[in-house]
Amino acid sequence: MQENSQTFYHILPNGVKIVHRWTPSPVVYAGVMVGAGTRDEAPEENGMAHYIEHCVFKGTTHHSARQIIHSIEGIGGEINAYTTKEETTFYAAILAEHVQLTLHLIAEMILQPTFKKEETDKERMVIMDEIESYNDSPSELIYDDFESLVFAGSSLEMPILGTKKTLRHISSKPSYPLEWMKTHYTPDRMVVFCQGNVKPEKIFRLAEKEFGSLPTQPQNTPNTDGQPTVNRQSTDGQSPCKFEVSYRKNTHQVHAMMGGKAYPLGHEKQLPMFLLNNILGGGSLNSRLNLSLRESKGLVYTVESTYTPLSDTGYWCIYWACDPEDYTQSLAMVQKELDKLRETPLTQSALRHALIQLRGQLAISAQNQENAALAMAKSMLYHGSAPDWQQTFEKIANTTPQELFEVANDLFLAQNRYILTYK
Repeated sequence: MQENSQTFYHILPNGVKIVHRWTPSPVVYAGVMVGAGTRDEAPEENGMAHYIEHCVFKGTTHHSARQIIHSIEGIGGEINAYTTKEETTFYAAILAEHVQLTLHLIAEMILQPTFKKEETDKERMVIMDEIESYNDSPSELIYDDFESLVFAGSSLEMPILGTKKTLRHISSKPSYPLEWMKTHYTPDRMVVFCQGNVKPEKIFRLAEKEFGSLPTQPQNTPNTDGQPTVNRQSTDGQSPCKFEVSYRKNTHQVHAMMGGKAYPLGHEKQLPMFLLNNILGGGSLNSRLNLSLRESKGLVYTVESTYTPLSDTGYWCIYWACDPEDYTQSLAMVQKELDKLRETPLTQSALRHALIQLRGQLAISAQNQENAALAMAKSMLYHGSAPDWQQTFEKIANTTPQELFEVANDLFLAQNRYILTYK
């Protein structure tokens, strides 16, 4: 992020949050993030959030699907959307002069979709093809199956894409997605966000114009973490101590994942866990797992660890793929690296080097304006503020070896781990 960037906040009377980060860049990322995703779905409507994300592009009361695409692509911009377990986001990259057009179009897609059956039937087939494509990619599918294992018994276990059966149900009538949106696309769950060379007053004014007339909804009842729980099933973590599950996929390699429950967004140990994950197997070649399994032994092509905090829970996982004859050794080495973090605290020197590395990674990552804008919106959705990378690093820099040691012993215990394999 540019050193002279500034972040501005505003909340409309109906509860819509607005965050704008001014930067000198003439390229603007602007959009809307809605706090509604897979975990808000009932089992029979699994895939609804993702289906809506696709279908609002297929027409509104004023624009056809072709007109929606041309409105942004025709000015050299790029319009996109994605769905997670807890959010649905619509956004575009455009020149600053087109931010008004962009926010108006996205507002129209969210507030005035038509779900014409002749259009949504075609999009349902596209999503079904997406499901088949996903099933053909074990390195991606294993994350869904692992989440289903860790969060069994809650709505978080359901796949984002849904199933062919549920897609046929939710696409049978336009009233189904429209009613779902009415329930979940409420002002208190919306964040209008923008990043680029636009005056904050203009963004606030445009947000008021497009979203200010939405009726105020009752605020979601917070849980002990201060996060929304309405229509969301609790994940209390009272699962059996350990699961080992294997699926026969007839893949050339063994695809494996190990992990378990972790801290939610806003938890006091979220940032220490973020740092610890980076040391263990974050996206660098000198992570402990990469040095151990790939560089030292040549057992894997890819090994990585991930920490995913959610509003009221979270999980960590380690993914790797190897030849079948190397699985037992690679598993033992993964367990060994976890046990090292549990048995021996980092030295001050090792922690200092880890912080130097993380600071550089955060700075480089912040130069990706798209990722930075989306992270800003998510932080605003759950915390009501969006610190920049320097402010985030200042908090992480206060982490001590003892805190990392405590996190490792809290999360990496053998009896708390889940193991999933495709063979």
